[in-house]
Amino acid sequence: MKELDRQICSLLQENARLSLSEIAEQVGSSVPTVSDRVRRLEADGTIREYTTLFRAVDFGYDVTAFIFVDMDSSTNYDGFRRQCRARREIQECHAVTGTASHLLKIRVRTTGELEQLLSAIQQWKGVSRTQTNVVLSTHKESPAITII
Repeated sequence: MKELDRQICSLLQENARLSLSEIAEQVGSSVPTVSDRVRRLEADGTIREYTTLFRAVDFGYDVTAFIFVDMDSSTNYDGFRRQCRARREIQECHAVTGTASHLLKIRVRTTGELEQLLSAIQQWKGVSRTQTNVVLSTHKESPAITII
């Protein structure tokens, strides 16, 4: 990746609301050049989306949990991942090493909702076991990566 693209991405990661002219000024380039670079970064999938991050508790989402899921066969992975993508409570789904095949990060409003979600997941084809860890408090949570 070119240095200019890295600079643009770094600025957008800090503040996705920056205008193209503000970015151009900060990276020492023209607005048309920055506009072209941003369009390319969007087209190739480097920039996946622009989003707003909220404090989940402000919307009543008081329960965060990590669920380790063990599957009985890798032939069920695709269906499992489709199920995960369809559930808004499941914020992240990772294939992992260790005693489980997948790790899910979930957000729900209550432990009752967590129990319902767990019950649903445990009925999905191929799921043989789950282990849930409920978050007591969060000290760092950030989607940021080191770009420059």
